Amino acid sequence: MDAVNSRRIVGEGTSARDWAAWSGLETLPVLEPSTLVPEGSRVVIVAPHPDDEVLGTGGLLARLGRLGRDVLLIAVTDGTASHPGSSSWPVERLAAARPRETREALSRLGLAHVEVERLELPDGALPSHEGRLAGLLGERLRPEDVVLATWRMDGHPDHEAVGRAAFRASAALETRFVEVPIWTWHWARPGDARVPWSRARRILLDEPTLALKRRATAAYVSQLDPDPSTGRAPLLPPHVLARLLRSFEVVLT
Repeated sequence: MDAVNSRRIVGEGTSARDWAAWSGLETLPVLEPSTLVPEGSRVVIVAPHPDDEVLGTGGLLARLGRLGRDVLLIAVTDGTASHPGSSSWPVERLAAARPRETREALSRLGLAHVEVERLELPDGALPSHEGRLAGLLGERLRPEDVVLATWRMDGHPDHEAVGRAAFRASAALETRFVEVPIWTWHWARPGDARVPWSRARRILLDEPTLALKRRATAAYVSQLDPDPSTGRAPLLPPHVLARLLRSFEVVLT
């Protein structure tokens, strides 16, 4: 089996219960947001699709906001490929709705002021635009930034392309680069040798911060409701959310 097929996102994946039962997560070193993003630095979140910024780092963003850190969100796509063939959610409606959902989610995190740059690259086709994306990111980054992007081996082609492009742009400027696993929790298993656990760090979320993340996630109505026109289930069903809405977030440093 090749590397890509070994990270397939099919079925319901590894359950939140299985992850919670694994002691390995509890032993990951804790990383404080103030250490990850020192005073005077800006955090740049590079999100493949609207909702990735909150699902992966919503709690971290809330904590950084309370620390007064500058935040730039770079929205690579507007997520317009999420409902193929849907008359309830045609491309035009998604293009308008999903950026609004991001703004509402940020507001719920206490980050209504955060700058959002939309690159409007084609959803579902980012591997073909990786070089262009790296150039666009390079134009927007500063040497003192801390750049967070989806992991280069996350299992979703768009996520992996964003990770590679962000790594390339960060390396050119020698900025700190941190990766965020999102779909990894679906295809990986506890202790999975394909995951670089030695690089993994936990960012703790107290109950009020986790509640903010839950409220922010609820802003992505397009992803949380079934599609009546196609009969498809929500893009973010409960078993997916259960893996991402827990009392810590994991980053790869």
